[in-house]
Amino acid sequence: MASAAPSRIARSAALPVRSTTEPAWVRRSLITVALLFLGLFLLVPLIAVFAEGLAKGFAAYFKAFADEATLSALKLTLIAAAIAVPLNLVFGVAAAWCIAKFDFRGKNLLITLIDLPFSVSPVISGLIYVLLFGAQGLLGPWLMDRDIQIIFAVPGIVLATIFVTFPFVARELIPLMQAQGRIEEEAALVLGASGWQTFWRVTLPNIKWGLLYGVILCNARAMGEFGAVSVVSGHIRGQTNTLPLHIEILYNEYNFVAAFAVASLLCLLALVTLALKTWVEWKGAQLRPEHD
Repeated sequence: MASAAPSRIARSAALPVRSTTEPAWVRRSLITVALLFLGLFLLVPLIAVFAEGLAKGFAAYFKAFADEATLSALKLTLIAAAIAVPLNLVFGVAAAWCIAKFDFRGKNLLITLIDLPFSVSPVISGLIYVLLFGAQGLLGPWLMDRDIQIIFAVPGIVLATIFVTFPFVARELIPLMQAQGRIEEEAALVLGASGWQTFWRVTLPNIKWGLLYGVILCNARAMGEFGAVSVVSGHIRGQTNTLPLHIEILYNEYNFVAAFAVASLLCLLALVTLALKTWVEWKGAQLRPEHD
């Protein structure tokens, strides 16, 4: 009897510890529901986009990308992202640095303002720019007298893109830099490093993966933005249409193959973004134990 008790204890210690107490059928049911939900609302629409784009063969599919309006929309989308993302990177790093490393009056107000684009509809944000820079807007007459056009032109599209995307880098870096604290920066300053040396050699290496993650999300939103850009663009074909707006026009013209072909390009960009995001998360998780 005495030898049986230790053997039972040894067997129980060898069994894997479960983090949940639900029966196996409950866990399998939840996993099945989650997979069905992902398949129905994510995979099926994604497959449908490529299937519709290739409905008339590869020749019709690639012909959609040879259209001048499509190339112009792609160029404008890349231009807007190329301007908005670097500006938001600089703003996000500066805002996160101030909020995480310094105490000052108005810090909570600054955090609230950074989150403002998340709570304001993109259509409303585009309308605000129209009320400011439009022909009948607050600054419209002054701009018209100097032959400066912002609304229904590239500058308006860039401004709208910057507004809807500027929280992404900052909101990714703020909690990361707050968790890291100020000890390393203070130590560098005590040892005689300047502010720029502290930033480049201490702060930036610690936040590089979070920064890259925020830039990826910011770029994805910039290329896929529809609401705010739709209000300020004027829908001038070949001039002020980005890829999402061009897809809408093609679909409304019943040119379904071209519409879905161009939409598949955005889907490919989204998949590339997802792959980069996953890689950054994996790389950051691998390096985190070394940092800790």
